[in-house]
Amino acid sequence: MLNPGEFRRQISIELNAAYGDGLLSEQTLAHRLDLVLSSRLLDPERLIGDLSLRASRRSLRNTVERGVDSLRDTFTRRRQQSRISPPLVLALDWDHDDGQLLVGRDPDACDVVLEHPTVSRTHAQLHHRDGAWVLQDLDSTNGTTINGKRVARCRLEPGDRVMLGRQAVVVD
Repeated sequence: MLNPGEFRRQISIELNAAYGDGLLSEQTLAHRLDLVLSSRLLDPERLIGDLSLRASRRSLRNTVERGVDSLRDTFTRRRQQSRISPPLVLALDWDHDDGQLLVGRDPDACDVVLEHPTVSRTHAQLHHRDGAWVLQDLDSTNGTTINGKRVARCRLEPGDRVMLGRQAVVVD
């Protein structure tokens, strides 16, 4: 089991390392860290996915090696993207009870909006009680699975992989 906030911590570490390597400006670092710390739904590919594609300002040999590695990563990533997109990270607050979130495709009704067409307009409800988050599927068309098992209602743990329709979300 992972600690709450572990995915956000890892993203922050990568952003700080990229800033230290001169790959991000201070303003870009501040903007991305603000997104990591304040957003409920994170797209890691958008926050740190471009960092491996940037060349470091080091020796020519290092630059060439990184360029080759970046090309290899780009081709690998494109092949994998045709099969499955990387999961989003759902950043939950584990410290405050009586929280409630509606998850779905409808931006007017939902607290967490997922744009994937297999997600129902109002797909699932999240309730926070007694230090735990519970997910309840709202009779969605394409269903909900947690760690590969179809569920109607289930307690969530940090690190759980939730599939809402065909949209993957990792709980943080």
